[in-house]
Amino acid sequence: MTIKVKKKMVPSSRYGLKCPNKMNPEYITIHNTANDAAAENEINYMINNLSSTSYHFAVDDEEVIQAIPLDRNAWHSGDGTNGTGNRKSIAIEICYSESGGARYKAAEKLAIQFVAQLLKERGWGVDRVRKHQDWNGKYCPHRILSEGRWNSFKAAIDKELKALGGKSASKQKEKSSAATPKTKASKKVYKLPSGIFKVKAPLMKGDAVRRIQEALAALYFYPDKGAKNSGVDGYYGPKTADAVKRFQIMNSLTPDGIYGPKTKAKLEALLK
Repeated sequence: MTIKVKKKMVPSSRYGLKCPNKMNPEYITIHNTANDAAAENEINYMINNLSSTSYHFAVDDEEVIQAIPLDRNAWHSGDGTNGTGNRKSIAIEICYSESGGARYKAAEKLAIQFVAQLLKERGWGVDRVRKHQDWNGKYCPHRILSEGRWNSFKAAIDKELKALGGKSASKQKEKSSAATPKTKASKKVYKLPSGIFKVKAPLMKGDAVRRIQEALAALYFYPDKGAKNSGVDGYYGPKTADAVKRFQIMNSLTPDGIYGPKTKAKLEALLK
């Protein structure tokens, strides 16, 4: 049975921020979300926020929603402006990834079926499926990796693909010019500061603020994660406070834009 895709597309007026480049995709990149939001919430948040971070599809336990045309790039892989992940792959976010459970399992099952469908449509095999970690070393899809299931996840896609009449290997070989994915990148450790950080005059600044910004950027809340220059400047100004507020909203914390013990604890838990 063909999986129907609900379209809720990024308006063309936001292409410059979210999907500025034409793309002829060569891969599919799998992500786990850093929260327990439904697909529609994920898409609404992505479309309307001020960060360049973007992705083509979000999948939850009930539906697949598309936000970006497949002939345009998305900023999702953290491998730079011209990175193969960002410029040559279709991004799929699997929802309800923070806590797992029945909803996540159903979302992952639907994602497996949908990825197989995309592969069949394009004449690709599972050799074209990548994890976010392959492009820049980020520990993502975090739930699949932490449960040691990446190989079985791909095997499940392969099984679905064969059931659709597809093949494990792609009809066309990957271009030799494509970047070789990283396979053994180490996970970065973020040492977050204690204390209270907020917007005030004069602006709070220094290495402690920089570490907060880097942690937010690693989770795609601090602009502009998709670009080479992430905007990390060491100043706790309105941009940083807005990133903290958006992180708090998505993680059921009081959305005041102030970095404190609860925000620190949540960041640390998601960065493990």
